[in-house]
Amino acid sequence: MEASPKRLPYGISNFEDLIVKNYAYVDKTRFIALLEDENNPYQFFIRPRKFGKSLFFSLLSSYYDVNKADKFERLFGSLYIGKNPTPEKNTYAIMLFNFSGINTTTKDNFTTSFSDTVQGSVCNFIDTYRNLFPNADDLLTQITSNCMGIGALRIAYTAARSAGVPLFAIVDEYDHFANDLIAMGGNLGKEVYKAMVQANGLVRDFYETLKIGTSDVMKRIFITGISPVMLNDLTSGFNIATNLTLEEQYNEMMGFTQEEVNALMKETGVNPELINVNMELYYNGYLFHDEGEHRVYNPSMILFFFNQLLKTKKPPRKLIDDNLKTDYGRLQRLVENENNRNKVMQITKDNGIVSEIISQFPLDRMYSDEYFVSLLLYMGLLTIDKFEEGAHHLKIPNYSIQTLYWEYIVKIIADMNREVVIDTSAQNAALRELAYRGNPHLYVECISKNILQRLSNRDLVHFDEKYIKIMLLNGLFQSNLYIPISEKEVEGGYIDIFLQRSPLLPDVKYEWVWEVKYIKVEDEAKLPEKRAEAAAQLDKYRKSERFAGRADVKFASLIFIGKDRYEVKEQS
Repeated sequence: MEASPKRLPYGISNFEDLIVKNYAYVDKTRFIALLEDENNPYQFFIRPRKFGKSLFFSLLSSYYDVNKADKFERLFGSLYIGKNPTPEKNTYAIMLFNFSGINTTTKDNFTTSFSDTVQGSVCNFIDTYRNLFPNADDLLTQITSNCMGIGALRIAYTAARSAGVPLFAIVDEYDHFANDLIAMGGNLGKEVYKAMVQANGLVRDFYETLKIGTSDVMKRIFITGISPVMLNDLTSGFNIATNLTLEEQYNEMMGFTQEEVNALMKETGVNPELINVNMELYYNGYLFHDEGEHRVYNPSMILFFFNQLLKTKKPPRKLIDDNLKTDYGRLQRLVENENNRNKVMQITKDNGIVSEIISQFPLDRMYSDEYFVSLLLYMGLLTIDKFEEGAHHLKIPNYSIQTLYWEYIVKIIADMNREVVIDTSAQNAALRELAYRGNPHLYVECISKNILQRLSNRDLVHFDEKYIKIMLLNGLFQSNLYIPISEKEVEGGYIDIFLQRSPLLPDVKYEWVWEVKYIKVEDEAKLPEKRAEAAAQLDKYRKSERFAGRADVKFASLIFIGKDRYEVKEQS
């Protein structure tokens, strides 16, 4: 008899609950051995949001917790590490810190909130290990009465030293409050950050105190977050950690490979016949070392998709989790900087960028080109494509993230051109004409009239075919009718814009292949030449293996003359 499907671990970040309550688990325990074999036991590792960090650190906590030795077989017996245990299993008292809920509204609120978080974490530690500390009640009274904040950590050290208990500190969301402060913008965020992190402030004191413990009782430390911004500013106060983030052997430590996704589907009973999208296009693509063996899926994205399949027993109507927008909302503040705005525009036009990857950098350098691009990589908004000619080629990892860029583009257009007004109802009506009646003219007119013709002379300095493509794609990405694909490779070249019908709306009658051209007003004499080029290119695409004989695909050239004129010519 086949085993009953396991529960899908959507939203589950507690490892013990996951195992005990019969959730499926993508086994990442082999990485425990790799981490333990590292020469330096003080380690730093970051990944984008919703990549399984909290679950992984819950895994570490359960594996190394001295109080869970009697549960080892139940929790780990069926996993890799249960069959290949390491020497240090169940040997530590685990001290957990999570800085995701810090109040950053004012400097005083930050100070109080951070201190309370540290103190509360130490109190939880003492209470959890009462069996190791006979005077636990006295210690808790001492901490809550006389020793606020970081001082509580020193009391815990003394207690652990006296009891001969080795400690393992796990710091989750180490940079969460720093990202909040950055997102605030203005002087307040910068002032609080500099006072608490860069100067000899509260945050630096905390990490210096962690470091002090490594002289005897603090045997292991693991720190995680989403960016290395704060790491640089903590260097002098905490200069003992090894940054493992971009090392090849840890490429797949978080995130799911295709093989793991397939196994998860089988284990949880996901019906592959209900899958109506290219999962790799939507959710895969992340690579954290150019020689990494496999690209990985964002776990939260794929679990969101599977959860809908299991709940409704039919193809889902929603492919991108709304929480994704919230998770990356902090970038909105960053694109208000003109240099960053131009970078986002460039990345969107080219679907990537060539840049060095900076391993750590201070807050003050975050607006410099390579530093900002690296931040996008760490946040999961870019990933490694390849390493070629001595440089990293970075790309947007998948379609889900691509939609976020188009939302940023909308904001950029609105900020730069107050005259631009997009009538979404008219735009949507034009898109329905395009999709169901094969009429591209209304949509192109909508973009030309409401966006292109309203651009300032300053905007026209960098005006080209790619800029026009951005404006055309902008509305298409906001619609649920199509999956717009820029520079799609087919026999004969790369399609400027391919409009593939959305899997959510299989009744869309027409897909489109667009060849986009632009000439300056003073070069209008080149118009016949551009027409001929576009016609020849479309003819190649139409005869390609993908499109030959398909009556549901239409082909059109879109030629723009300056910012005020255009012509659309369909080719049959």
